[in-house]
Amino acid sequence: MTTSTTQSDQLARFRALHAPGNMLVLPNAWDGASAVLAEAAGAKAIATSSAAVAWANGYADGEAMPPEVARQAARAVLRVTRLPVTVDSEAGYSADPAAVAAHVTALIGIGAVGINLEDGREPPELLVAKIEAIKAAARAKGADIFVNARADVYLANLVPDDAKLRETIRRGLLYRDAGADGYFAPFIKDLSDIRAVADAVPLPLNVLMMKGLSPVADLKAAGARRVSAGALTARAAYGAAARAVKMALEEGRYDAIYATSGDCPDFNRLLG
Repeated sequence: MTTSTTQSDQLARFRALHAPGNMLVLPNAWDGASAVLAEAAGAKAIATSSAAVAWANGYADGEAMPPEVARQAARAVLRVTRLPVTVDSEAGYSADPAAVAAHVTALIGIGAVGINLEDGREPPELLVAKIEAIKAAARAKGADIFVNARADVYLANLVPDDAKLRETIRRGLLYRDAGADGYFAPFIKDLSDIRAVADAVPLPLNVLMMKGLSPVADLKAAGARRVSAGALTARAAYGAAARAVKMALEEGRYDAIYATSGDCPDFNRLLG
């Protein structure tokens, strides 16, 4: 983020990307290089992936990394991009709403405009308390941040299949009432379910890219306003690297390395 652009300016820009009729596509980044790659490709905002950040720093996904690692990754991204940046913060790295709020206000201080915050397998009331604490702490500093509340009903199979849609809507309304700005329902896939959630929960709906998910235009027509890759961008990158390394070590050939290395951007130019 340039020094002449304030966090509040970028937040307003980010909110506008979620306006009715818009569709925000987020490829997700985990470091400065992946962020400028996304910006050069035409992304309108940058979202970090907590899983990819964890892997790149030697941690397993699932709140195993210290929150400072997530903040350091956000600093690296903010240093190189002019785009609004939202930070995947898992469940906030704490069960204590005050500690989660402290983490998020630190992100506001370095220029982040948004966060993802998930409920996981905890009672939804805990995420409600975290959202309320975040919003109160931000207001106390004369600031704000876009809270994208994530419900893991589909992702974690929290209820039987015939109850997932109803429970997803119920949680979305709880998080809206707590002050959330967006609603993320990963692994929701059926267009009729997407439409039902978008109609019932008055927040911009975020869905996750996955195999078999309808194209962006169809998601937009169903009412979604945001689609993100999560860790899939990093998986694609690491998958290509793993194939290339395996071929070189096991077969003594380099075809896989050259199959995709030519697609790598000129990072010296982008970061120079």
